[in-house]
Amino acid sequence: MTTAEELKAIVRQKYGDIARQEETQGVTVDGGCGPSSCCGPAATDASYSILMNDEYQTIDGYVADADLGLGCGLPTQFAQIKPGDTVVDLGSGAGNDCFVARAETGETGRVIGLDMTPGMIDRARKNAKALNYTNVEFVYGDIEDIPLPDNLADVVVSNCVMNLVPDKARAFQETYRILKPGGHFSISDIVLVGDLPEGLQRDAELYAGCVSGAIQERDYLDIVTRSGFTALQVQKKKEINLPTELLRTYITADELAAYRQDGRGIYSITVFARKPLTDPKPASPSAESCCGPTCCNG
Repeated sequence: MTTAEELKAIVRQKYGDIARQEETQGVTVDGGCGPSSCCGPAATDASYSILMNDEYQTIDGYVADADLGLGCGLPTQFAQIKPGDTVVDLGSGAGNDCFVARAETGETGRVIGLDMTPGMIDRARKNAKALNYTNVEFVYGDIEDIPLPDNLADVVVSNCVMNLVPDKARAFQETYRILKPGGHFSISDIVLVGDLPEGLQRDAELYAGCVSGAIQERDYLDIVTRSGFTALQVQKKKEINLPTELLRTYITADELAAYRQDGRGIYSITVFARKPLTDPKPASPSAESCCGPTCCNG
């Protein structure tokens, strides 16, 4: 059985490889989705195309060099970011969502990207430096143990990352901790609805790496609620349409028709929830007390 630390090592290796590959070869886009990304055809027929991520090109703040095609939604579009807000992006990659968030929060705001892959942090910092953004910073760290202080963020965003975290309950507890009372998150992620045939599940995980680690939608939303969040809502939901050729490998024509009709499948959802204004949970005594312009850059 693969342990949580082994899973993290696999993810870190995979995304480190993507960072290096894309930096040396440029961003390869196939219908908006790079072939090495978690939404590309990783190990099956390359003629398949699962488009998990949405198009960023027309959104203010979009930076092509920071878009590696690794997302499954547009969380910043739903995040209700205001000028002057402090925004934290969990699993920030090369910085794409951070730069879009900066366009919303402006010069008076602050954007912090967190990632556990050194190669992604390096690339994001290079992108920020090239853009001369002085209010966007990138921090190395684990979402299950975020190296940021309590009550820091007005808004937290994340794009197709929580499903890769082994301990999702801990990750949402940490998200709760770093949000200010009354703050909120908007997170895009991959979830399952209903039971997928076992063989199909395995193939889907190879085909679209983002599916690996995804859990049932009801369980995902339950974790959010049990973490203390309120005002929970699914802001957007779209099915990830598995190719018919792939489905027919594992289920009959009649089963395929039933599968299509009963709503089972893999979905991208964007979820919103708020930390109550009156926080019933005590502040963490071990949280960092400093997160100024320099001390979060280690």
